[in-house]
Amino acid sequence: MAFTRSDRRRRRGIIWLSVILVAFFFMRRGAQQRSGDEQPAAEPAVTKKYVAERDEGLGASVAILLDNSGSMKEVAKGDRRPKYLVAREAIEAMLSTTDSFVARQPDFPVNVGLYQFASGVKPLVPLIAYDRMRLRQALESMPFPDGGTAIGDAMDAARADLYRAGTIRKYIVVVTDGQNTDGRSPRSVAREIQQRSEGAVRMYFVAFDIDASQFDFVRDVRGEVLEARNGIALRAGLDSIYRGRILAESMNAGETLPPARDTAAGATADSLRSPTRSRNPK
Repeated sequence: MAFTRSDRRRRRGIIWLSVILVAFFFMRRGAQQRSGDEQPAAEPAVTKKYVAERDEGLGASVAILLDNSGSMKEVAKGDRRPKYLVAREAIEAMLSTTDSFVARQPDFPVNVGLYQFASGVKPLVPLIAYDRMRLRQALESMPFPDGGTAIGDAMDAARADLYRAGTIRKYIVVVTDGQNTDGRSPRSVAREIQQRSEGAVRMYFVAFDIDASQFDFVRDVRGEVLEARNGIALRAGLDSIYRGRILAESMNAGETLPPARDTAAGATADSLRSPTRSRNPK
């Protein structure tokens, strides 16, 4: 069958249009993956509820996810030291609040796990009963920052461990200075966690030396995002989340809480309550 010149031009036009459309598709997809903001349609529908792997009772489990990507080697505005050192010290200071909490309520379970993420995710301390020495040693022995930023994968790994920890109250705290570059999108993971946990897993993000608007999707799933431009702001933000939200909320868990042991020293539930209550009480 012979083709006319007009037919050949039409066929070439169709081929070039197809090439352009395919190239545009892959360029758009790559940009979305780099920003951690792919379209919701790319994720399958999520309906099945998470199921705990053991009986759950009163208590709080906190998974702390710390960015250890290459950008954490940089110096934050207003600081003279690399961000990874500032962040590790801020987390250690935040966790020191747990000592007094556990002393006041020794029968109230508090589990704390520590995870580092770069191009992948590595649990440093599993979600077990708060162990100050183990957490401190893990922070001090973290490797030099390197690689990408797998925020979504870290959230997913922490969520799985939270459902093995045995407590009703579950929290994810993310400290990061960059956008997602590897693995699943944190937006999609956050949406999935919100839906499948039915709000049981609370999510907090601290944007360290980065615009907090990058993580507005956390607010869409009733989480909280704070911006910290330097080390002082980072410490204040982590304290606000940990002591002012998580521990204060745990103290308000109900009448089944064990009684305070150190009442003579004024160690009551009121001493840990935040003047601003969480926006999403369970």
